[in-house]
Order: sequence, then C-alpha cells, then structure tokens
Amino acid sequence: MKPVISIIMGSTSDLPVMEKAAKFFDEMEVPFEINALSAHRTPEQVEVFAKNAKDRGIKVIIAAAGMAAHLPGVIASMTTLPVIGVPINSTLDGMDALLAIVQMPPGIPVATVGINGALNAGILALQMIATGDEGLQQKLAVYKEDLKKKIVKANEELSHVQYKFKTN
Repeated sequence: MKPVISIIMGSTSDLPVMEKAAKFFDEMEVPFEINALSAHRTPEQVEVFAKNAKDRGIKVIIAAAGMAAHLPGVIASMTTLPVIGVPINSTLDGMDALLAIVQMPPGIPVATVGINGALNAGILALQMIATGDEGLQQKLAVYKEDLKKKIVKANEELSHVQYKFKTN
C-alpha cells in the first residue's frame, strides 16, 4: 500500500488534533502517512520530504503547525502538490498560526482550514484526489449523507425535550 496523502506536523504534540484526519482516511480506506517534521528544527528533512513527495505518489499534503506556523508554507514553496494548512491552537488561541498559514505570498498558496480543523483538512484532501475517482466520490457522498442523517436525528431528539415555555 502506497500513501497518496501525507499528514505532516511540526511536533507529535499535534497528533491529538491531526488524528481526526487519520481516522477519516482509515474510514475512507485511503492510504496515508504521518510524519513529524519541523520547518525550524529539521529544515533539511522538510526539504527532502517536499521535493520528493510527488515522486513517491503523494497527491495532497496536509501540514499542521502552531505558533510561527511556517511548515505549510515552507512545504508549499518546494512542491507543486496542493498543501492544506491546519493551524494548531498552541498560543494566542491559534490566531497566530492561522494568520501565519493563510497569509502566504503570491505564487505560494496554502489552502487553510480553521484552527484545529484536521477533519476538514482530511475531507478537503479527499475531495481533491476524488475528482478523478468515482469510488472515492461515492464514499464522500455517503459520508456527507450520514452527516445529514445525524442532524435530522438530533433535531428529532430535540423535539422530545420538554421545557415549560418551549413551543415546538
């Protein structure tokens, strides 16, 4: 099994957030890899990773980072693959990471999800690679239909909750 998506995080302390994407890929039966690489502490390894990802069969990179949050942009500067940045809430409620990832210079785009939004990063990555894969399109359709069913069920359950002044 060869990975088609790579999850990269600046530190293993980001794993509790990023495992949401990993669990999603497991559920969708999509091969992926997870590595810890730091733009500041292991820049040579980041460069080797970014420059070789496409040749290894990676189609989308999800890069998580907190604080200075340079990892997604550094990776994006070294590859033509799409990079999705996940800002991690480590300081300043994650706003520092969000702004560092989303404010990329012209020519070096990084798609960015919300703070700690690893699940959305996973879904977006799968949507990107599913454009040419009807089987993955179908899995995504089922996943989104299940989301709808959960809300319908929750609303039904709310209809049974009683309050003195509740009107529905």
